[in-house]
Amino acid sequence: MDELDRVLNRYATSQALMDQIRYTAETLSLEFDRWGERHVSGPGLYFLVVAEVNFGEYTDPLGANTWPVDRCRVVTDSPEAFTAVARDVAFGHDGAVVVTGDGTIQEQMVRVRSPTVTDAESAPEYPDWMGTRHLSALEASTRDEVLWAVTLSEEDGRVTTFLNGTYQDYPRDQIGGRWRPTG
Repeated sequence: MDELDRVLNRYATSQALMDQIRYTAETLSLEFDRWGERHVSGPGLYFLVVAEVNFGEYTDPLGANTWPVDRCRVVTDSPEAFTAVARDVAFGHDGAVVVTGDGTIQEQMVRVRSPTVTDAESAPEYPDWMGTRHLSALEASTRDEVLWAVTLSEEDGRVTTFLNGTYQDYPRDQIGGRWRPTG
C-alpha cells in the first residue's frame, strides 16, 4: 500500500467521526459571542483521534484533566451529549482529548510529546497564528498512530483539522460555509 492509499484509507474509515468532532468544535465557536473581548477566553479544545488505545508511548497524563466518560463515552452515540460534555470540557480543562478510531473517548486527557525530528526538512512548518495547542496537533498528526486531530482556538474561535502533517484552517468567520447562520 503506497502513502496515498494509506492516507485515503485512514480518511475513509474515520470521516463520520471526524465530521462530528469538527461540527461540535464549530458549534461551540459559533455559540460563544464574546470573541475579541479583552481578558476573555473562549472555549478551547484539542481532539486527537488515534488508531489504537496504546497511545502512552507519545503522551503523558495531564493531571486531573479528564473527560467525564460517565456522561459521554462514544462520540457518535449522542451528538447532543457529546456537544454538551465538550462544552464543559472546553471551558474547564486543558490537554488533548484522546478518541480511538471507533469513537471511544478516553477518560484521561493528555499532553502529546513532540516527535523526535532528525531531519530539519521533515519538521512541519508553522504559520504565525498557531499557538501551543495547534503546534502540538500539527506535530501529532505526523505520527502513524494518529488518524486526525482537531483544535478549537480559545483566542479567536478558529477550528483547524490536522491530517498527516497538513492542516485545514477555518477562521471563525468562515465556519459553517453556506450553512453558517447570518445576522
